[in-house]
Amino acid sequence: MTHKKPTLLILAAGMGQRYGGLKQVDPVGPSGEAIIDYSIYDAIRAGFGKVVFVIRNHFAEAFTASFEPKLEGRIETRYVFQELEMIPPGTAIHPDRRKPWGTGHAVLVARKAIDEPFAVINADDFYGHHSFRLIHDHLRSLPRKDTNHYCMVSYRLDRTLSPHGKVSRGICETTPDGFLTAVTEHTHIERQDDGIVSLFGEGEATVFTGSEPVSMNIWGFQPGFFEELDTQFRGFIRTGAGEVKSEFYIPTVVNRLLTDGAIRLKVLESRDEWFGVTYREDREQAVHNIRALINAGVYPERLWT
Repeated sequence: MTHKKPTLLILAAGMGQRYGGLKQVDPVGPSGEAIIDYSIYDAIRAGFGKVVFVIRNHFAEAFTASFEPKLEGRIETRYVFQELEMIPPGTAIHPDRRKPWGTGHAVLVARKAIDEPFAVINADDFYGHHSFRLIHDHLRSLPRKDTNHYCMVSYRLDRTLSPHGKVSRGICETTPDGFLTAVTEHTHIERQDDGIVSLFGEGEATVFTGSEPVSMNIWGFQPGFFEELDTQFRGFIRTGAGEVKSEFYIPTVVNRLLTDGAIRLKVLESRDEWFGVTYREDREQAVHNIRALINAGVYPERLWT
């Protein structure tokens, strides 16, 4: 097994356009804790050795001022930046493009900060302490030479929806022994009167039962993943740079590697309840859920004392 403690890579560069503000540090806990605080707390007690934040330059000062004081002495921290201009030299960007290039690009920019197995999460999603223990233990158990073995934590689709609007979810297909064969990104899923529906253009729709395993962007990778990201991103950006909204997603990279037979990816089923703050209206439910977990003894009243 590997002797290096895994790193937690937190994707926090998104400004939360639907939410309407810097939701990464919006308080949901009784002492001003954000969802990201609970993720870091869970990662520390699971045994992660370092946390790397992917952020934007324009809010770096406010972000670091929020996290440095409470994390000092608890876990090593690093910060890397994801910006629109961080692409191969000479690439022409569409003049109306404003946002960076998606989750795959966000992981890629952390390349120089990580040389050990690492987990990837979204800053604004609550994953639960069991999920962090699952992915930490799996990454630590991998033989040193098993560099092409990855993992992810899955959740039931019906436990990951927002009552306040559409969401994007990666629907997973697995083998009987729990290895991923494909993940399909659905960008417009919502609960309707006739069930859980994924809508496409021109009225196309797929109806789900709700029991489908979904990726909530909690992945476990080996350092060699950065090479794969770099190769595929260079191919993506040749056409994507000329588009206003195209994004380079982690599942796209994973799917290609699975199709090529280059990796094996274990799907770890979480027993935790996922929740997030996609929309500002989701915050009230997040506050309620955190309070329930505190009352159950999962978290202390104040995380950082």
